[in-house]
Amino acid sequence: MGIRAAVGQFHDLTEERLRFAKQIGVTGLQMNNPALPGSEGRWAEKDVRELADKVREAGLTFEAIENVPSQFYMKAMMGLEGRDEQIENYQATIRAVARAGVPVLGLHFMPNSVWTTDYVGPTRGGATARKFDMAVVEANSENMELLRSFMPTGLGSLSGMPLFGKDGPFISEEMMWSNYSYFMSAVLPVAEEEGLRLALHPDDPPVPMLGGVARLFYKPDNFKKAYELFGKSPSWALDLCLGCCSEMIGGKKNVTEMIEFFAPKGRIAYIHFRDVQGTVPNFTECFIGDGNYDPAEVVALLAENGFDGFLLDDHVPKMDGDSDWNHRGRAHAIGYMQGLIRMLEFSRK
Repeated sequence: MGIRAAVGQFHDLTEERLRFAKQIGVTGLQMNNPALPGSEGRWAEKDVRELADKVREAGLTFEAIENVPSQFYMKAMMGLEGRDEQIENYQATIRAVARAGVPVLGLHFMPNSVWTTDYVGPTRGGATARKFDMAVVEANSENMELLRSFMPTGLGSLSGMPLFGKDGPFISEEMMWSNYSYFMSAVLPVAEEEGLRLALHPDDPPVPMLGGVARLFYKPDNFKKAYELFGKSPSWALDLCLGCCSEMIGGKKNVTEMIEFFAPKGRIAYIHFRDVQGTVPNFTECFIGDGNYDPAEVVALLAENGFDGFLLDDHVPKMDGDSDWNHRGRAHAIGYMQGLIRMLEFSRK
């Protein structure tokens, strides 16, 4: 299909979202942790199919679903008793998503999820954006209430996410690798049977540990390690968030390294096309074009290395008068991507 833009990062598939997608001129959409029944810790095919039918009837492509509720596989991520039951449920969810006609299921492996220390960091023209500052976390290492406020509710039950003080206990990187390997060894064969790609999202923020829980996917070398472990499976893929790569120490060079290593192998299912100013330990999200990398250079690099998936708006700044979902910020981001893609097509005639 070639490189294309999509719209996404919403939980409810409303008529307004479908109209917005059509009006903005994209051909497909993605949903993040869609609001589906799941009292048994799994999704049913009929519920996913209902979403897929609505997308198709609107004349759009359902490109991917990203994330199930974190509590669906929290015990698997943490290596706790009961993880085998959760893995069985996740396998059932893989089958439901695939059989409903959705080709990609994105996932993360962060038990305590994405952290944000300021949701209204300043960016261009007085717009506001997400900010992370590790110094704020470290200065409040015993204030559990404040630390928990840095964690999101959109990816699952906040109270169920692990958080420990500076004196521990700690979940080590070695333990997390063991948990990741156990989980992937169980779910990848099912994804292969169903023809589904499981697309791994980087850690955000990309630091070695937060709240006493180690993170795995905070640097390119660890993605390469995961590829060595599971890359023989055609279902192992990446949801490559360029913003997270740019947040890593070294900024732009991580974006280039990840694309040049994984794109030629066909392992990038799709792209979160966003950027930041600064890197860990202190960064602020920004408008495309104001960050660490050159968006035009990156789109050209993706094409040169054989990427043919979709680019997605992800986190975007909130502009004056914007909605809770940031329609204005998303319209800017998607329009920017569409312009880059069209120029790329023209230049390669």
